[in-house]
Amino acid sequence: MLPAQRALRRTAAVVVLLAAVSCAPQPESSGKPSASASQGCEKGKLATETPGKLTVATDQPAYEPWFKDDDPANGKGFESAVAYAVAERLGYGKGKVVWQTVPFNKAFAPGDKTFDFDVNQVSISAERRKAVDFSSGYYDVRQAVVALKNSEAAKAKSLAGLKGVKLGAQVGTTSLDYINDVVRPTRAPAVYAKNDQAKSALKNGQVDAIVVDLPTAFYITGAEVTDATIVGQFEHRGGTPEQFGLVLDKGSALTSCVSGAVDALRRDGTLGKIEQQWLSDAVDAPVLK
Repeated sequence: MLPAQRALRRTAAVVVLLAAVSCAPQPESSGKPSASASQGCEKGKLATETPGKLTVATDQPAYEPWFKDDDPANGKGFESAVAYAVAERLGYGKGKVVWQTVPFNKAFAPGDKTFDFDVNQVSISAERRKAVDFSSGYYDVRQAVVALKNSEAAKAKSLAGLKGVKLGAQVGTTSLDYINDVVRPTRAPAVYAKNDQAKSALKNGQVDAIVVDLPTAFYITGAEVTDATIVGQFEHRGGTPEQFGLVLDKGSALTSCVSGAVDALRRDGTLGKIEQQWLSDAVDAPVLK
């Protein structure tokens, strides 16, 4: 075959190949930037639910000291302040943050999410990681027992002293896990959809004590149920402390970016300053063993 003929055949083959590629089915676009496009974490240009906006979710009511005046958007309270600090790191100023109401249990249930991340005192666990992604931990937390001052539960000095106590906690929480897995009471715990219901049950004597995270325990006893006291706090289970993490959709393109923002806020001391401002009252309590 002459050189000119070989060149002509090569040219024809390339034309056929290009035609085949152009006719092949192309994947549908989701309308969002792909995961690979967002890996650089370019500020203000992430693969968010709404382009140019950052959608943050939490439950309602939004409790103190995590939020202030049941208004997550005001930037007051520990978790509101953390959310805005993370948003700023990601390139989204306060005016670009959109808040959404999502019930606590639904935040980490299986299924697609309508938010970019959820902030609602959700403890990171291996079980929850099966359904959602978590950011790096933004707060190290312990669980605590709250009881009315004149009750038998208030006299407990150890886990054994809580065995016969009627305990209560919010459904789906680490607080309830501690009751079932650590205290292992002889009486089935009362389970509530909201912390407000658990607090009302405590006030009305329907339970002897409730379990909540330590900062919430200090707020309850200091401002909401002033005739209640913190009986004590639980030790961490295992070597890794319990941490709250921001919740993201499983396999979210934002997970590494959000974790990077949280890590940076921890390194530069911002998280510590926010904690000091909003959770300074949450000092040590007796440890129940």
